[in-house]
Parts: sequence; C-alpha cells; structure tokens
Amino acid sequence: MASRDVFTHRAARPHEPLRTFHPRRSPLGRDRSDALDRLFDVHGFSVDDPRHAPPLTADGLLDTEALFGRRAPVVLEIGSGMGEATAAMAAADPARDWLAVEAHLPGVAALLVRVEQEGLTNVRVAHGDALRLVRAHVAPGSLDAVHAFFPDPWPKAKHHKRRLVQAEHVALLRERLRVGGTLHVATDWAEYAEQAVEVLTGDPALVGGVVDRPAHRPVTRFEQRGLDLGHAVVDVVVEKVR
Repeated sequence: MASRDVFTHRAARPHEPLRTFHPRRSPLGRDRSDALDRLFDVHGFSVDDPRHAPPLTADGLLDTEALFGRRAPVVLEIGSGMGEATAAMAAADPARDWLAVEAHLPGVAALLVRVEQEGLTNVRVAHGDALRLVRAHVAPGSLDAVHAFFPDPWPKAKHHKRRLVQAEHVALLRERLRVGGTLHVATDWAEYAEQAVEVLTGDPALVGGVVDRPAHRPVTRFEQRGLDLGHAVVDVVVEKVR
C-alpha cells in the first residue's frame, strides 16, 4: 500500500526548469482511493518519491524490461488524463508497452482502475512530472513513440514558457526516441496548434506535420466535449529520421 505522502509533488527548486503543469488537488472517491491503495505499487511508481521509484539500471536509467516483465517497444504517454486513450490504445496494441505519466492524482487512479478491469499487462502508470522522469531516467533512443494528447495550452502569453511543446522539450523527447520513432501531439487550442507545427517541423531531425486523426488515437470524452462546442482538433505527427 502506498503511503499518502507519496502523491505530494516535490516543490520545484529555483534552478530547475519550469513545470508544464499546475499541481491541483481533487477528490478521489472511494473506488479510486481503493485503487491507489491496492494497485499503485503493482502497476505504478512515483517520479518524485524514491521509496516508490521504478526499477533502474546500475547507471540510473529506467529498466523497462524489469518494469514490464518483458522486452518490447515502449510508448511514453505524457499527461494521460483519465486514461481512456491510453487503455484503449494499449489494449489494441499489445505488442508494445505503454508508460503513462500523469501529474494529477485522479487520472492516475482512474487509469489504475482501467488496467485492473481490462486485465492490461502492458501498462504502467507514473505519478509526477514526465519531463523530470525523461531527463533523469529515460535512456536516449529507448522510446518507440511519445504521445502528448491535449497538453495544457497555458493560454495567457505570460505563461507560454510553461508549454510542453517548445523547442527545448521537443529536443529532449526527440533524443529519447529511436530513429523511426514518432512524436504525436494533439490539441484543440488553435494558437497552440500553430506553435506545435512550427516547433515540431522546425527540428531538423524530425519529419512530418499535420495529419488527420490517426485511427489508433481514440476520441475521449474530453475531446468530444470540445468537438461538440465546435473546437477544431489538430494532430501533428513527426518521425525521427536521424
């Protein structure tokens, strides 16, 4: 059983990069609270708390073979939300392993519930800052794909520096991809979509651009609400070519 303080975000230190998410507290409810107590140490780990750290190699890198119990291509989901898309894609693509990193506790708990209910063996759920995990523990060239579906748009101009999709972060994620691996961003915020296209296509090691929604990316309830309100969703997919 994971102690409750494992889910407290460590305060960012002055010299550390700005977070791309805003920590917030939300009620869990009995089912999700129970899922955290029973399943977090089975299918999850903490980015911040060393008492609930993932398996690491001798040089401090994520040991995905130990984490998933097999050797398989790994997909990193940054901000998996309530886990609908992650669970659906993992179920439809059992040959790959899915590492979902979510900063907000209700989403972590909701995905753990789905993992148990659907009997998914190829999903692990991390609580915390995905970029911090990537910087510290993900080996270069080790990821098959990176997904960032509907990241926080940080709409105010003074907050744009907190956006996930910016050149520095894209370079970090691209380095962790294998050659031929893909980076897929989806957003329903028009101005953010423009930025995503500019940044992703501006990286000389990435090739691609705007695509129709790939069939493998399911439409979540969050996305459908936006579509019902007339929001245009933009998918940008790029491939690492060197």
